[in-house]
Amino acid sequence: MDLSHKSLAHDFFSQADKEAIRQAVARAEALSSGEIATMVVSESDRYREAEALGALLLSGFVCVVIAVLTHHVTIWTYIPVVFLLYFPVLLFLRRFPRFKLSFVGPRRLAEAVSERALVAFYQQGLYRTRGETGILIFISLLERKVWIVGDRGINEKIAPGYWKSLAERLAQGLRAGRGAQAVCEVIAACGSELERHFPRGKDDRNELSDEIIIS
Repeated sequence: MDLSHKSLAHDFFSQADKEAIRQAVARAEALSSGEIATMVVSESDRYREAEALGALLLSGFVCVVIAVLTHHVTIWTYIPVVFLLYFPVLLFLRRFPRFKLSFVGPRRLAEAVSERALVAFYQQGLYRTRGETGILIFISLLERKVWIVGDRGINEKIAPGYWKSLAERLAQGLRAGRGAQAVCEVIAACGSELERHFPRGKDDRNELSDEIIIS
């Protein structure tokens, strides 16, 4: 992965945006015993199979165009030229990963984001909250997808469909270019729902950092 793509998640929100999100988390958690974490990643998977397939198909297509234009079509020239073009095209797809998504099916994309979100949920320790009331708002930029994961205590009282509707609302906000505002709105909605089912107790404390997690 190139350095510019590595910095995609780091640069997506400004410092002012990050502070606004932190404050939104703090306000939401003040209403309930829930713990809300927001995480943004550049991508959920490298999709190496898509890189290989895309490089092969694109280099083959370019080779066919060259063969037609030069009126020189033989297997002995086609295969070596495909081989020569394969690696430059592969580097291109790695440099501009958005193009390789054309070779990834929607089901594969959804599975990659959901699996990465679940891994992050456990890596960030959201399963260790005292009341099993952790929520992860997971944003994957390359795929432009959002996944919201709730702990066991939350899922016993709040239907998964609610989180799905919030995730779609946030994804639409991100696509519309109002990412930070949409994140804050969804955090507030999470806080209101948590307050309804898990009101804050006198002995509740902040178990996790309110800062946005960037990977």
